[in-house]
Amino acid sequence: MAEKVCPVWVGYLLASPVRKLFQNPDRILSPYVENGMTVLDIGCAMGFFSLPTAQMVGPNGKVICMDIQEKMIQSLRKRALKNGVSERIETRICTQNSLGLDDMTEKIDFAFAIAVAHEIPDVSGFFSETYNTLKPGHKFLIIEPKGHISAEEFEKTVSIAREIRFTVIDKSKSRFSRVVVLKK
Repeated sequence: MAEKVCPVWVGYLLASPVRKLFQNPDRILSPYVENGMTVLDIGCAMGFFSLPTAQMVGPNGKVICMDIQEKMIQSLRKRALKNGVSERIETRICTQNSLGLDDMTEKIDFAFAIAVAHEIPDVSGFFSETYNTLKPGHKFLIIEPKGHISAEEFEKTVSIAREIRFTVIDKSKSRFSRVVVLKK
């Protein structure tokens, strides 16, 4: 689904433990993720957020990890095995035109896309597909880096989400990111 795809070599930087100083997965996701949930990680790359999420969902939960790049997914699989959470992670390759989640209609408890929306050419289709996967009343977290997306561009993205019938329930302030929590 990406027009400007993050290069695989950047994935190694994004998976660095140093990133936790700026974006701590536990702090960001623990308010939304609970044991036993099915969580959708869109644009998972090498699993910086996927692996901690797999810990949070526990042995009865699942994290569905999507990326457009096979090499990112391969790295995530290796890291999940090394971290003992591979049975909780399901990986999928999406295409430029679709997330390919028709089989997941109203099966997702929580979805997130971190530093991904600005790479998607069909944002309306992206929101529509994600909306369809969520159970009624459940949430979708979008985080975009301020360095990549202006406030105006972010507002356009949020406006498209509203057109798809998402409700904005929170727009958090962050030093480095633009954040919105949407609800189906």
